[in-house]
Amino acid sequence: GGGGVRVDMSGGFGEQDLGGFSDFFRTFFGGAGGGGGFEDAFATRPGADLEQTVELSLRDVLRGTTRTVEVRGQGHRRVEVKIPPGVKEGSRVRVAGEGGGEAGGPRGDLYLRVHITPDPKFERKGDDLQTTVTVPLTTAVLGGEADVPTLEGPVGIKVPPGTAPGQTFRLRGHGLPRLEAGGGRGDLLATLGVAVPKKLNSRARELFEELRGLGH
Repeated sequence: GGGGVRVDMSGGFGEQDLGGFSDFFRTFFGGAGGGGGFEDAFATRPGADLEQTVELSLRDVLRGTTRTVEVRGQGHRRVEVKIPPGVKEGSRVRVAGEGGGEAGGPRGDLYLRVHITPDPKFERKGDDLQTTVTVPLTTAVLGGEADVPTLEGPVGIKVPPGTAPGQTFRLRGHGLPRLEAGGGRGDLLATLGVAVPKKLNSRARELFEELRGLGH
């Protein structure tokens, strides 16, 4: 079975040593001359740490996911790894004792380096998400409602009359989970785009001409 899973945000490997236990053997069995035969007979060489890349979508980051990884060494085997919500690009998920190693000896650790695949609707900024919502020109001028896409489905917002293109609406708590202490979720920032009609029928053109005559 696999060991514990830990997310390493720094990207560095930890090191293990035998500490005082190793010093004990050196002192009483290795001698000052460095014979070390007794210690060598009982010490086992740790296995190699292995690293693989795992691709996640933003929805995987939102909910967390499970990946089955094929590992070679000490026999071909498959390891199921639970990846917690909120992981970031380039972070590593560590699974203790599931790396490489010689037969009968201790295994190293397995590291999964996270790669977040691009999303067509959302851009990640830390724990926040950015997206664009496009409304008709009449909605921007007169006000109305718009559906903002989120990772969990559309959310309706009210657009005030006279809203200019490029204005940003903040939907709190619709971003990604925070790994840091305190938890919670980031926000979704929706930038308003306005759809300008490219073709007008005669009546619509007449109305726009009238608006232009009024100074609009």
